[in-house]
Amino acid sequence: MTRPVLYFAITSHGFGHAVRASSVAAQIKQLYPDILLVLVTTAPRWLLDSYIRGDFIHRLRAFDVGVIQSDSLTMNKAATLEKMKQIRAEQRSIIASEVNFLRTNRVGLILADIPALAAPMAKAVGIPCWMMGNFGWDFIYRDWGEEFTEIADWISECYQQCDRTFRLPMCEPMTSFNNITDTGLTGGMPCYSETELREAFNLKAPREKTILLSFGGLGLQQIPYQNLQQFPDWQFITFDRNAPDLPNLLKITGEYYRPVDFMPLCGRVISKPGYSTFAEAICLQVPIVSLTREDFAETPLLLNGIQNYAHHQIIAPEEFFQNSWEFLRRDPDPPLQSASLPTDGTEVIARAVINYFNLA
Repeated sequence: MTRPVLYFAITSHGFGHAVRASSVAAQIKQLYPDILLVLVTTAPRWLLDSYIRGDFIHRLRAFDVGVIQSDSLTMNKAATLEKMKQIRAEQRSIIASEVNFLRTNRVGLILADIPALAAPMAKAVGIPCWMMGNFGWDFIYRDWGEEFTEIADWISECYQQCDRTFRLPMCEPMTSFNNITDTGLTGGMPCYSETELREAFNLKAPREKTILLSFGGLGLQQIPYQNLQQFPDWQFITFDRNAPDLPNLLKITGEYYRPVDFMPLCGRVISKPGYSTFAEAICLQVPIVSLTREDFAETPLLLNGIQNYAHHQIIAPEEFFQNSWEFLRRDPDPPLQSASLPTDGTEVIARAVINYFNLA
């Protein structure tokens, strides 16, 4: 019997898409150890390893750019448009180079989060392309006006070639996509107990005074760490290796630790709007403090999501960068909805992939 091969194409934009894709890949591997996973992404290997236990192939390829950014809040639209025009102009050669790989390795299914070229690539080989996400890049670009319309239209045409779509919560309508299945939240679960982490890192502050600073793979250029001096008896945790050495700041540098591992210890997560951070925090019922982010069409979807389903605080960037973090002295607001979001997205997508291979 030929070993089943899943080709998982991941958008080249920060760490969020790689995190939720890796959580699904990890679940697939756990339920179906014989499967060969090919993760196609420019995200670093250590990030994928922190979610996926077991072997997989890491193929360094980029089929899109998402948004070119200098940090998690600062976008370069002109550079983004130029790069996407280049990818469109080179699409035939990009697809041709991957067709050889797909055929040689007998790939049976492409799952994409959520580069548009994955769909025509699958069509060229004659295999299905499934997609997962809470938005398409056509939705993001179309919101930026007329100069992005041509690229947005091209991306929509590519998405229309996909065979099945898993639409995650906090989403846009995703009208460019076919055969939509609504699923619950995706994300990883902690790998360590609270006791293990408290002992390993000598963490003594109570949960309500323990704060996780999580700004994704792009980070922020100027986190005002001096504000931590206002909270000497609080414990702050960061994955920013360039953070200063402060008595109440723990810098996590081990590559197998993830923000989600520390969330259960924390009374709040401070973040920019990001699906993966929000989804993991909501699943673990950890309150979220989010900065706003202007001119990015996904942001209202995410902020509405935490307002409806999480204890939350939404703050302007000025309040984060310039003030003394008085928001931490206020209690988070409760969710507006009494119902909770389903949290079964990782499992639903993983089982669908396994069923496909078992029936193929």
